[in-house]
Amino acid sequence: MTNTYEINENGQMEIGGVNVLSLKEKYGTPLYVFNQNKIEEIASVFSNTLKSEYGEGLISYASKAFSCKEIYRIMDNLGLGTDTVSIGELYTAVSVGFNTEKVIFHGNNKSIEELSFAVKTGVKYIVLDSVYEAQLLNDIARETGKVQGVLIRVNPGVEAHTHNYIQTAKPDSKFGFLISNGDAKEAIKSVLALKNLNLLGLHCHIGSQIFEENSFLLATDIMLDFYKKIKDEFDYSFSVLNLGGGFGIKYIDSDPTFTLFDYQLFIKKIINEVKLKVKNNGLEKPFLIFEPGRSIVGKAGLTLYSAGYTKEIKGIKNYLAVNGGMSDNPRFALYGAKYTVLAAERLLDKKDTKYTIAGKCCESGDIIAENVMLPKAKYGETIAVLSTGAYNYSMASNYNRNLIPPVVFIKNGKDRLVVKGQTLDDLIRNDL
Repeated sequence: MTNTYEINENGQMEIGGVNVLSLKEKYGTPLYVFNQNKIEEIASVFSNTLKSEYGEGLISYASKAFSCKEIYRIMDNLGLGTDTVSIGELYTAVSVGFNTEKVIFHGNNKSIEELSFAVKTGVKYIVLDSVYEAQLLNDIARETGKVQGVLIRVNPGVEAHTHNYIQTAKPDSKFGFLISNGDAKEAIKSVLALKNLNLLGLHCHIGSQIFEENSFLLATDIMLDFYKKIKDEFDYSFSVLNLGGGFGIKYIDSDPTFTLFDYQLFIKKIINEVKLKVKNNGLEKPFLIFEPGRSIVGKAGLTLYSAGYTKEIKGIKNYLAVNGGMSDNPRFALYGAKYTVLAAERLLDKKDTKYTIAGKCCESGDIIAENVMLPKAKYGETIAVLSTGAYNYSMASNYNRNLIPPVVFIKNGKDRLVVKGQTLDDLIRNDL
């Protein structure tokens, strides 16, 4: 499995064969850096496993994890699909010629503009999350002379062992129609009555950053038992089953280490469960979709900062400030996300000082990581935060009027800019 970074003979970090010092000199910091070889390797394992173990199906990259033109080009070139959750993500994918036959459009409150754009651009799967949305979409499809393919998002009621904010299948979730109380069945009945919608199947997603397989297997069982129930009651067979994503990645030492083989095994077990349930329930084998996002880009990315001031509060803690923070990585402030932090120019030095890594925003909660062991910090040195490929650039903001950093991809020892960093002129461009 491709490593995100290596250590050279001088104890310095190299990403895909490129030294962090040269990246820092060329692009500055903060800087998002991705190892493209690693992205392509993981994406291909998902896709090849699905193809070899199951056959008809699609790995659809969940682009909310990281969205820009280049990542859509890469996924399209690999033959993957993508799922999008806003007109912005969909527009970005379409702008590079992404095959819309492999695009899924999600969202619990899509606007008329968004639905119209999705229909107009030929998106194959629009995932419905309310009956009113279904009626709106049916009207839009009728006005454009189309029959739009749809999936209905249902809630299997499986609570994955992860943070409350990223569980999406709790009974009171804002996402999906609950199966257990009959809402999902009523939604299906409503959609089947709409002439300009073609109900292809169902979608579920139980959460994110999940390592244990039992939640996925239970959700699979519930979904296919529900398929059987719908077939018997409505005499209607679905052709598509979308089981979502949510596979976890390693952020800190206590997290499980998932290798390519582990991801392959994870997918295989779910596939085997699908095949078993399909056979036992007398169903036709559905077109199977998975939506990994974080697991494709998360570990492939890291963020480089420059060390700033240190502050020692005797007997309490040491702060090490970096020249970024919650404006480029709000995940600690949002839900206490944990990270591995390294002194990128001194990877072999003794880690003898405990730091809380603080950002530069005017906010007490602007923390990147706590209780990090590093060599005694030097002003201006490069600090690397690992596993920031997912939900960091995506969640970046201009809080405190900080600039959003550039994004660099590295492949086969060559770096290239894929997203320009903001300038001060960019910051005020829309101000009147």
